[in-house]
Amino acid sequence: MNSQPPSANQGPLDQVPPDPGPPEQFPPNDSRPEAVEQWTLRQAQQQVDTWIATLGVRYFSELTNLAQLMEEVGEVARILSRTHGEQSFKDSDKQARLSDELADVLFVVICLANQSGIDLQTALAENLNKKSHRDATRHQKNEKLRG
Repeated sequence: MNSQPPSANQGPLDQVPPDPGPPEQFPPNDSRPEAVEQWTLRQAQQQVDTWIATLGVRYFSELTNLAQLMEEVGEVARILSRTHGEQSFKDSDKQARLSDELADVLFVVICLANQSGIDLQTALAENLNKKSHRDATRHQKNEKLRG
């Protein structure tokens, strides 16, 4: 996995690998739905890194990826405001799928993690452990959460 994207100061020929031609399918290994369902976060990070290296040319800068993340989160918000809020769908919104937009968010989060050298599988485990200790009884005691 590439821990850092190529420098923005490098010339384009320094960054672009030789064109391998179009793959028959991506990812090149097993991408059947039942196989994808078994991916760990670590494997998903590797798949995104492979996609970037073979089809994406290089990672966008972290700042560009942050802007992309905000754009994708906005698309999730648009769908949720129309499906669970008071907004109605515009004709251009009717084809949008929440699953696809959440996958776009996850893709960009994985890109940012890869660029930052973060193993999301370890980070998530550590984060859940932190929350489990910090919030062991907090939510059970929250009257606002009781139906």
